[in-house]
Amino acid sequence: MNQIQTDIVLDAKGLACPMPIVRTKKAIHNLDAGQVIEVQATDKGSKADLQAWAKSSGHEYLGTIEEGDILKHFIRKASDDEEKERKHANVISNEELVTKLADTKNLIIDVRESAEYAFHHIPGAVSIPLGELELRYTELDKNKDIYVICRTGNRSDMAAQLLTDKGFSNVTNVVPGMSQWNGEVESKIK
Repeated sequence: MNQIQTDIVLDAKGLACPMPIVRTKKAIHNLDAGQVIEVQATDKGSKADLQAWAKSSGHEYLGTIEEGDILKHFIRKASDDEEKERKHANVISNEELVTKLADTKNLIIDVRESAEYAFHHIPGAVSIPLGELELRYTELDKNKDIYVICRTGNRSDMAAQLLTDKGFSNVTNVVPGMSQWNGEVESKIK
């Protein structure tokens, strides 16, 4: 197999979201523009997460090679003028979202992986994993107030940015997300 030249290898095996992204952000900071980092992870959601993070931050997601249970992600660091990482301006707390659940003009989008959603999610939330949002955003009603939620607020931040970039004007990121959700939940698992 052809070996890909990288400048640094980051071991993120055994870590769940958002840790592969957190560690990648920290490691890529020490690279020079144009250098390539290889992120080794076992979290299946890391492919979509790192791809979306790279796109939202201006870094170039080169691809992923699967070797057994290990996913090897390759990302090229952007130059300073290419980097554009930002936080979505509209943010709401879990507690504030609870007060909006009954309003039919509101739409909750859960951007966690489908397995995360299956075990527990907010009743009525629509499951569109972050990695699918680029292809499925047209399913959403631009006239609704959209609240985007994930486990910790990181993937939902990227999703909120993507929707705003696609012309949605009423998009809000829910923080801290499902990791600390105390409201009603339902499960698809019986």
